[in-house]
Amino acid sequence: MSSFKAKFNVEWPGFTLDVDLNLPERGVTALFGHSGSGKTTLLRCIAGLERAKQGYLSFKGEVWQDETTWLPTHQRPLGYVFQDASLFSHLSVLGNLHYGLKRTSGIRNPALDQAVELLGIGHLLDRKPDHLSGGERQRVGIARALAVAPRILLMDEPLAALDLKRKQEVLPYLERLHDELDIPVLYVSHSPDEVARLADHIVVMDGGKVVTHGPLVETMARLDLPIRLGQDAGVVLDAVVAERDETWHLARIEFAGGSLWTRDHHLAVGHRVRVRIHASDVSLATQPQEHSSILNLLSGVVDAVSDDEHLGLALVRVRVGESNLIARLTKRSVTTLAIVPGLPIWVQVKSVALME
Repeated sequence: MSSFKAKFNVEWPGFTLDVDLNLPERGVTALFGHSGSGKTTLLRCIAGLERAKQGYLSFKGEVWQDETTWLPTHQRPLGYVFQDASLFSHLSVLGNLHYGLKRTSGIRNPALDQAVELLGIGHLLDRKPDHLSGGERQRVGIARALAVAPRILLMDEPLAALDLKRKQEVLPYLERLHDELDIPVLYVSHSPDEVARLADHIVVMDGGKVVTHGPLVETMARLDLPIRLGQDAGVVLDAVVAERDETWHLARIEFAGGSLWTRDHHLAVGHRVRVRIHASDVSLATQPQEHSSILNLLSGVVDAVSDDEHLGLALVRVRVGESNLIARLTKRSVTTLAIVPGLPIWVQVKSVALME
């Protein structure tokens, strides 16, 4: 049984949050769903910013809320990152970081030093917030949350207020947090790209309830409840850069089951990456296609077939080594090719979205 358990029931006019979750104690868990699905309310309940009359919350053996216990936010060992960093304009960056330590006692300087290094803001410490870009302000806000040496980090759509350029500026730092922090991160987002790039686990919410949750790679490959990260069903795979072809500006990435060619992003061989493959970019054939413009041809076995949202379409899950791919086909093609579970099949992957 997980020692990070959250169970809440909150009733407002026109909305009810009703969740009962065992959450991972490490890695990034994305709370994903449309606006109004209850993601932020759940996060605020965990933080103690929203008091659910009916609730239970325990973290690594410590009860933060039950029928007789209620720890206020300042007594919960957490860091909270809002959409807007809300820095004090009259203080320097360093002053803002030190201000965030006032609610704690006994915080060692290494916690602050590590936060400054992780977020790459050492050269900004003497600046005032008015002289920072939006991305820099948000990095300072994240560093402020980490400076208190939290045991869990809560992030409420930290990139939502940024334009695309600033998001791309901050995302590599969030990936550093993912790689180097030894604490769980709860990350609220309705951005498919952020979830696919950052999350290890996913909690999908709708109407105040949990639709499904689990490891991202496994959950994305479910056919009974395909997760739409954007317009299309598909899968996410963890991979590593295995080879670069500088002549054709391509890179070969290896995953648990095979390898794929994609555009070269100038990443070093051995660099770990994550790739996203849409179902609409996958086609199937019963024989290998020798004369094709598609570079990626993999051997697999049909694992499952399911109806898609449109009456004329189907989703086919194919097991390739230890990994799953999903293809969207017409039901006519499924019938013509006699696609059933257990059938050996050739998988053609037309496009691979690589996330550094």
